[in-house]
Amino acid sequence: MVGQHNSSAKSASNTDQPTVFVVDDDTSMREALARLFYSVQLRVELFASAQEFLQSKRPDVPGCLVLDIRLPGLSGLDFQTGLMDADDQIPIVFITGHGDIPMSVRAMKAGAVDFLTKPFRDQDLLDAVAAAIQRDQKRREHENAIADLRAHFASLTPREREIMALVASGLMSKQIAAQIQLSEITVKVHRSHLMKKMEARSVADLVRMAEALGVKPATL
Repeated sequence: MVGQHNSSAKSASNTDQPTVFVVDDDTSMREALARLFYSVQLRVELFASAQEFLQSKRPDVPGCLVLDIRLPGLSGLDFQTGLMDADDQIPIVFITGHGDIPMSVRAMKAGAVDFLTKPFRDQDLLDAVAAAIQRDQKRREHENAIADLRAHFASLTPREREIMALVASGLMSKQIAAQIQLSEITVKVHRSHLMKKMEARSVADLVRMAEALGVKPATL
């Protein structure tokens, strides 16, 4: 039976609480890491193998994976590759008692946040985990922002989308009117509506949104 730590009743009430997922086949190491992370009020889930982690239902919260290199079955490095292939972007902090330079280079090139060799200082691991969680939070914020932009963009009419692309390309209302054969006042009305729907505070804001969405005019 693998030691599985769940959050306390107090921390469980915070559904956004960051979680550290520890995958290490050494029971004493798992327990020691759990105590360390609890000491800084982090939620922890423990696993003895990559397979156990994959079979678990991961909470949809910011987090990171503290992963041993040497594991039964799937190795830590192969597990990292598998997560990348599945487009799972959880940040990884590697820990190992058998590390070497080629291993660390491979891990870091594949996007690991850090590669720590046992015995390591508690503070070094906590710093690495903090950086990993911050990376995951920023990724999630970016993805949520893009999802919001797409929802706003989906609310635009085809004409408003066309005009948004032309505004973002640098054309003035008069130029847009000539290009799509509408009156300038009609273009301005559409432009006003799309700015409100996109919640854009300025043309510069709208240009940034268009770039983030990959919106470009069909013709210039």
